[in-house]
Amino acid sequence: MQFTTRPTLSGTFGMVSSTHWSASQSAMAVLEDGGNAFDAAVAAGFVLHVVEPHLNGPAGEVPIILAPAGGEVRVLCGQGPAPAGATIEHYRALGLDLVPGTGPLAAAVPGAFDAWMVLLRDHGTKSLREVLKYAIGYAEDGHAPVERVGETVETVRALFETEWTSSAEVYLPGGRAPRPGELLRNPALAATWRRLVEEAGDGERTEQIERARAVWREGFIADALVRQSGVPTMDTSGTRHTGTLTRADLAGWSATYEPPVTYDWRGWTLCKAGGWSQGPAFLQQLALLPPELPAYGSAEYVHLLVEGCKLAMADREAWYGDAAEVPVEELLSEPYNAQRRALIGEKASYELRPGHPGGRVPVLSAHALAVAAGEPGFDATGMAGAGAGEPTVAQDGGTRGDTCHVDVVDRWGNMVAATPSGGWLQSNPVVPELGFPLGTRLQMAWLDPGLPNSLTPGRRPRTTLTPSLALRDGVPVMAFGTPGGDQQDQWQVHFFLAVAVRERVRGGLDLQGAIDAPNWHNDSFPGSFHPRGMRPGSVTVESRMDPGVVAALRQRGHDVTVGGAWSEGRLCAVARDPETGVLSAAANARGMQGYAVGR
Repeated sequence: MQFTTRPTLSGTFGMVSSTHWSASQSAMAVLEDGGNAFDAAVAAGFVLHVVEPHLNGPAGEVPIILAPAGGEVRVLCGQGPAPAGATIEHYRALGLDLVPGTGPLAAAVPGAFDAWMVLLRDHGTKSLREVLKYAIGYAEDGHAPVERVGETVETVRALFETEWTSSAEVYLPGGRAPRPGELLRNPALAATWRRLVEEAGDGERTEQIERARAVWREGFIADALVRQSGVPTMDTSGTRHTGTLTRADLAGWSATYEPPVTYDWRGWTLCKAGGWSQGPAFLQQLALLPPELPAYGSAEYVHLLVEGCKLAMADREAWYGDAAEVPVEELLSEPYNAQRRALIGEKASYELRPGHPGGRVPVLSAHALAVAAGEPGFDATGMAGAGAGEPTVAQDGGTRGDTCHVDVVDRWGNMVAATPSGGWLQSNPVVPELGFPLGTRLQMAWLDPGLPNSLTPGRRPRTTLTPSLALRDGVPVMAFGTPGGDQQDQWQVHFFLAVAVRERVRGGLDLQGAIDAPNWHNDSFPGSFHPRGMRPGSVTVESRMDPGVVAALRQRGHDVTVGGAWSEGRLCAVARDPETGVLSAAANARGMQGYAVGR
């Protein structure tokens, strides 16, 4: 028998996996109370806002992939666009070359709350009060924070104490950062949700939800968000700036559905969000694989995946975004990938090599070109390994970025994967009246015109958030995802291949074994987060990787950094066998907080 950190859970009633045990158990409580997978995911999402505040918040964003039992797979986009006033000209006039990594200038129109509400309205069965009660309880009565919450707060203590004092009131009560074993409360957040429920009123369920959405977009929450955006705020530029968010921006946007981008591979169909996310980069990595794979875990195997990832991420840099049409069909076509596959040699590449889909000429931002060329002043700052998928946070609040994840499958066969992020406690000052901050997703857009990811009013900044859903012979069988910024569609590819190419255990998918397998990532492309550095040729591996493989990778020219034994990824996964109806789930042991539950 293969031993893993935990068993792959199995049962027939319901399964949940998330990056925090409280969110997983809250979602399971909803299932036990008769709710479905979508009710459970919404409840878990709001709990994650409370217990992982350094990784996500209500004013952040969340892409969701859902597969209703017997229905079509759809993507629910909870990524808000740039406000109407967020023009390149405005930012350039302020003397900026990059969107700051913190502060209101980096705030897109908040997307997470509305996406959760749309999911609950269209696919859930529970009332607003029923799904919010878990988050309200943790915010009001307190929860014992994980170590990383306090560590993050300590990193930005000086900023909180001197500039972002509303954040200090929540996260430095009595001058002390949150500590494990003590209760952390956020009474302002609890009061916000209680008032929201009250103003949503009674009556029919969908009407309550619509009234709650209106409160967010046009009521007291909108007033507070816009007021906060107008406060001059110290950001990573070293200057105080006001934001561009208005009531019209909030009132004019809502979460929307769209079809997933898909790719077929050996009987599997992988579903991702479109080219406004980095999701297609996962699919490109599969498309770049040869018909026969090297032995799993061998140096040849790791080399192939690293080099394929570099090519896919170079295409992400040149072609992905919401400001122009993304040529996804060409990027996933066999002729295109045959040409790209031929670029993978025996040695590691140190170049940023975007392709020419459909004969198009790639255009990169000036910053990306300078970073790739290694010009002075454009170094790899902030691109070191990020330890268990947690964000690297600077004293000014700048973060490489990270997030949360939740997957749910229920006894009826409904399945959902969601990756909530943004609105981190270190992203913007806490809005005093609300208990949570604005987000910073605009930092992913470029201030160069004419690029697919140029900052453009009304257009989404390209996001790293990328939940996954897999079908087998056309039937949904697995939902999965991970935090990790630019690493998300690296670790997920490694996980999926470990599930798909290794032997099954106990008659089902070896979800836990695939999560536990030694993992790695590379930073050989411009990062999505301020200051957007890169490390050409780099590969960071867990120390559990075979030393012979590490030595062979170095012989091939890879700049290998050996990280901690359990430092790469925070994967979650649930699955359903359509033949037997058996459900399964697994969660990452790295970081000591992710859990799967079910029966």
